[in-house]
Amino acid sequence: MTAPDGRKGSRPDPVALDLIPAQLLAPRARKLATLAVLAGALVGTVVWLVAPWWVAILVAAVVALPPALGVFAATKRHIRLDGTVITASGLFRSRSVELEHLAGVELLVRTARVSQVIARVNDGSHGLIMIPLALYSGEGGRELDILALRKLADAFASSELASAAAISSVLVEQLRAEARGAGLGERPLYRAVELARTAGRVPQTTLTDHEVASLVE
Repeated sequence: MTAPDGRKGSRPDPVALDLIPAQLLAPRARKLATLAVLAGALVGTVVWLVAPWWVAILVAAVVALPPALGVFAATKRHIRLDGTVITASGLFRSRSVELEHLAGVELLVRTARVSQVIARVNDGSHGLIMIPLALYSGEGGRELDILALRKLADAFASSELASAAAISSVLVEQLRAEARGAGLGERPLYRAVELARTAGRVPQTTLTDHEVASLVE
């Protein structure tokens, strides 16, 4: 089969599954890193007044470096879908899970001031990846974009696991709700948060297969 660009058997391009793209995180990350460095310098200066200079430098580094490096590392975390393979990459390593050969998949809900809906997938060995699907706060939130949801739904549908098929159905229904401009209460991912809160299962719970199925009923 020849692709439109003339290549034979070309695979579709990988799709980003980052709920909050790095370009949106970068400005805040730079601000937080700058504040951490300034705090470290301030504490170091105070310590220098009563202790040797090397102690002041050490204290400043302890105060500034961990948060600055943590913020920097957060901007380097990415999740992508390449066909049916999900890869999560970070500052130092990456791991992948083939969705056609899943050992397990669950819908995880974290309820707090900012609530999260996450798909947790594993291949039964060393592959475990958390895929943020939505964030909600008050009457608003952020959900994975339409292309990412559609590709992820198709990839889950390729698995033989009933739980993967159920989550695929949830994502398809989410797409339909977004297409018609439905309110939050009509969106399956938001209903997952409401379900967890109503049941009093806070701050974190894993939905049962029956509860996942109820999201599209």
